[in-house]
Amino acid sequence: MNRNALTAAGAEVTIGSRRIVTGVDLELNHGEIVALVGPNGCGKSTLLSGLAGLRPLSAGSVTLDGTDLTAIGALELARRRALVTQSGRTDIPFMVHEVVEMGRFPWSRTPQAAQSAAIIEESMIECDLLEIRDRPFSQLSGGQQARVSLARALAQHSGILMLDEPTAALDIHHQERVLTLLVKRRAADAAVLMVVHDLSLAAAYADRVILMKAGQIVAAGPTESVMTAELLSTIYDHPVLTWTHPDTGELVVLPDRSHAPIDRSPGSAGNSPLVPRRPE
Repeated sequence: MNRNALTAAGAEVTIGSRRIVTGVDLELNHGEIVALVGPNGCGKSTLLSGLAGLRPLSAGSVTLDGTDLTAIGALELARRRALVTQSGRTDIPFMVHEVVEMGRFPWSRTPQAAQSAAIIEESMIECDLLEIRDRPFSQLSGGQQARVSLARALAQHSGILMLDEPTAALDIHHQERVLTLLVKRRAADAAVLMVVHDLSLAAAYADRVILMKAGQIVAAGPTESVMTAELLSTIYDHPVLTWTHPDTGELVVLPDRSHAPIDRSPGSAGNSPLVPRRPE
């Protein structure tokens, strides 16, 4: 049985006078990938920041490997969990390799520091950064910056990885590469919690899915039991189709566009996806 990595009990997060996340109970185990999904504005990123200790809880508790989050100092927290956020400073005056090296700071003056150079190099190779290692971080594209941030988190070698939209700015090649890296970390007994909007990516790679709406968890469990067409259509207020891929056996999730077919014929109005096909 997998060891427990993180437990939240009655977790709530308030920003200003507004309660964003309410009464969340969840568990994350070592050796699994859990996807946190739900509509825009439902509180996914806010919940992740609370679970990571980036934002204080207004109620409830979080434990990491059995220790209350509030009792863990900043340095020890960085050793226990690595966090990749959606947004951050893009004008930081460091080269790519220097940003990745920051992931090893928590292990300075420890026996693990002897491995830092090799770990940094491996992280840059995994995230396809060698060719840009000496470029300023501020001059990179959004996708490149996302890969640098992931490499920094991987270099931490923490037992818990928490990622907010790690594939949002990436092309299809790097999306699959990133998810493959997370599968590799899962195999090494890491616990991975990721916020993701691409439902097919969640369906293909997550062991469990936590579905949120309006600041609350509405369903949680094995991927195929949570990601049903009926439930997703209700939560997203849009018809959704799900089926099993005949060759790979993977669960595939796509929006149902049959209610508004698209006219892609030559000469259609700009081939706009908003123009429905006219009946003949």
